[in-house]
Amino acid sequence: MSVLSNRARSLKPSPTLAINAKAKAMQAQGIQVISFGAGEPDFDTPQNIRAAAIRAIEEGFTKYTPVGGTDELKDAVIKKFQRDNGLTYKRSEIIASCGGKHSFYNLAQAIFDAGDEVIVPAPYWVSYPPMVALAGATPVIVETKEENGFKLSMEDLKKAVTPKTKALIINSPSNPTGSAYTKEDLERIAGMALSHHFFVISDEIYEKIVYDGFKFISMASLSEEIRKRTIIVHGVAKTYAMTGWRIGYTAGPEEIISAMSNIQSQSTSNPTSIAQKASVEALAGSQEEVFKMVSAFEERRNYIIDRLNKMPGVSCFKPIGSFYVFPNFSSYYGRSYQGKKISNSTELADYLLDVARVAAVPGVEFGADPFVRLSYATSMEDIKEGLNRIEEALKKLF
Repeated sequence: MSVLSNRARSLKPSPTLAINAKAKAMQAQGIQVISFGAGEPDFDTPQNIRAAAIRAIEEGFTKYTPVGGTDELKDAVIKKFQRDNGLTYKRSEIIASCGGKHSFYNLAQAIFDAGDEVIVPAPYWVSYPPMVALAGATPVIVETKEENGFKLSMEDLKKAVTPKTKALIINSPSNPTGSAYTKEDLERIAGMALSHHFFVISDEIYEKIVYDGFKFISMASLSEEIRKRTIIVHGVAKTYAMTGWRIGYTAGPEEIISAMSNIQSQSTSNPTSIAQKASVEALAGSQEEVFKMVSAFEERRNYIIDRLNKMPGVSCFKPIGSFYVFPNFSSYYGRSYQGKKISNSTELADYLLDVARVAAVPGVEFGADPFVRLSYATSMEDIKEGLNRIEEALKKLF
């Protein structure tokens, strides 16, 4: 009899966190590694948010809270949806959890069963398929194309839908590609969801990080009908440089939110009280620092895209949002360095780390092996040096 469960044996660690850990271990040894690995803003959490957390500690707000978050935080989430998306929710339709990842995990446990199918467009965030599988359901991977902006086509969606389809996951703006869906795109998807009676899980955590005047639209805002079939997964981590604070939130039908709360009550209980107070300030307070961060991200995006697309044999889609680029390096597959052949994105990422001292995440982890993900949530100085190193390393491959 095995010591470990089947589910534990089938899982592997998050590749983005694993790459980041390896890079940090090398840095601890004195090796100067430029990391494009983790999706974590390099900015400090804004001062007004930190001050709110300090006040919470000083005022003794350090005890248990209701499992699904305080009414104060739920009200701040509700006001955010009203202000930014024209959506109206009740407290019973909102739950706060220990990060966006925890929100998605609880949701998967609440609505998926063995026999259910969940459509996951690729490239996808690395944790979607494992969390779907952990809930006993089957992830149905549907590939998207670089030339179509990495967006799900209606033709491919129609082919993927079956009577077993329980949900479709949409991540807009996307990790890892930076693609985003327009209102017209979402209306077509909503029509399919309503006619075939499946849910849309809308991961909107990069909502505020968009460029070139792109207007973000929430799937749930299209109509009351689709709102009832949409579950929004969101959080404060990316927008407010609050990755370590671990606050995510979900908005959706009351029955689903109630089930998620029951699951949370038997696992983590409430998210951290102090982080909840900080998140209230993040959502309700000044948004000035967000605009500054997005402006910096846009400058970095423009630079990194220009550099990558000038490299021989490299093509890179220009992100509409988030803080990632997803360049296609497949023209270098089949080449070698010192007798060692590069055959896929994993081997290329290993090569870049070993030879160029640059950490990047292989595209195969996102369901797209020709690509490698680079996060530009790091300083412009590191971006320039990192790209110089990548360019030199590519020249060594023959």
